[in-house]
This record gives sequence, C-alpha cells and structure tokens, in this order.
Amino acid sequence: MAQDRLQKLMSQAGIASRRACEKIIEQGRVSVNGKPATLGDKADPEKDEIYVDGERLRLDNVELVYYVVNKPTNVLSSPATAPGDERPTVREMIPYDGHLFTIGRLDAESEGLMVLTNDGDLTNRLAHPRYEHTKTYKATVYGEVKPETLEEWQNGLFIAPGDKTAPCFVKVLDSNSQTTTLRIVMIEGKKRQIRRIASLLGHPVKKLMRTHIGQLGVGTLRRGEWYLLSAEEVAFMSEPAWELDFIRKRRRSLRDEKKRNRRN
Repeated sequence: MAQDRLQKLMSQAGIASRRACEKIIEQGRVSVNGKPATLGDKADPEKDEIYVDGERLRLDNVELVYYVVNKPTNVLSSPATAPGDERPTVREMIPYDGHLFTIGRLDAESEGLMVLTNDGDLTNRLAHPRYEHTKTYKATVYGEVKPETLEEWQNGLFIAPGDKTAPCFVKVLDSNSQTTTLRIVMIEGKKRQIRRIASLLGHPVKKLMRTHIGQLGVGTLRRGEWYLLSAEEVAFMSEPAWELDFIRKRRRSLRDEKKRNRRN
C-alpha cells in the first residue's frame, strides 16, 4: 500500500471526518513510528506504525457499512445536539457502535433520503461539488411558479454577496393556484439552499423531501426506517441522475454567454 496523507488514512479507519482528523493531528494526538505527526505528513499503514490517542491505527479490520435512512421532519442530521435541544438525531436511529459519516445532510424541517457510513472516501467523493454527484428533491412551494422563474432558478442565483448557486434542473410536477410541486436536481448542497432560493423567488417552501442520492432512491422506505445497503445499491448511489447532462449543457451555455458579453 502506498503512502497517503494521515487524515485520509484516519478517515478510512473510521476515526472521524478528514477535517476533524486534521484537527486531531494538529492537537498532537497522532504519531508515526514514535514521532509526533504534523499536518501534511504521509504514511504507509502496512509499513509504518501509526498511533492515534495511543491506539494503533488499523485499516485491515474495518468492515465498510452503508445505512440508508428516511429521515423524518424534526430529526437532526448532525450527530450531536446543542445544549437544551432535545430533538432526536439520525445517528441515534442506527445501531452501530463506530463512527459514521453522513452523506447528504438535511435541515430539521426537511425529510427524506440520507446515508450514514464509515466509508470516508465515498463520503468525500459524494460531498464535493467537483465530482458532480447529483441529489434529487421533491419540493412543494407556495404559489404558482412561472416558466421565467424556473429559468432564473436553473441558471443559479446569488443567495449572498459573492455566493452564486450552480446551475440545476427544476421541473414542475404539479401546480394549482395555491402551491407548486417541483422536482429539483442539484450537484451542490449549500446550507438550506433550496429554501433560500425559493424564498428569494417569492415561493417559500411548504414541504421538502430528498428522494435520491445519485440513482439510489428512497423508494417505499417509511419515515424513520433504515436498512443496510447492498453493494449494488452503493453503486447506484455513485451513478448520477440523467439530469446531469442538462445541468452540464446549461453551465456551458452560461459560460459561453458570459464570454460573449465580455467581448462585447
């Protein structure tokens, strides 16, 4: 096995997320071959002795697990609650003793598909926008959404100064004078992104549910239920939705338009 960064190896061993592992290294809690480690150090777990808090780091005995959960509303995605917050967490629903990473966090008011796993590499790949992994949502918003509003949403909006959302796919599934139900496919996940965009466009969210991560769907899984994913289902999670082609074409079109405007 080749050398790799310590925080990556620690994440693979289920210690914590890469960012949290970096802090553990900075705190002086990691050593390699008897010497204190520093951030940026690399090691080969087959040749080097890596210790975290006095315990030998081992990768050979870690069985990768993947739990899919249909998160109900008023359940927190974060593993710990703030003082005085008595709401349950998704992590408490899973009977697993080791550390689990969360793929696809949802705010407390939202529901739907989440995956918890000890696979740090997969978590990183599915979370970073550069890998263009899709997440699909079903959103019910107030009001009747017009075609020009959909175009504006799909092109991306500034939700804060200097913070513009990436192009996405938005389609009307159902509509009446009171509400509109939308299918939304995104390749990024800024905090409360759908809710913030919907409010900016004058259509606050009434209900929001994640239906898919990649091509893995929540299916008939009831709220609050979970199960272990098979290898085939894990592969589905890494396969993007077909709408990714639409998003890529729109992004290229917007870039070309921006270049033309600069030349003019």
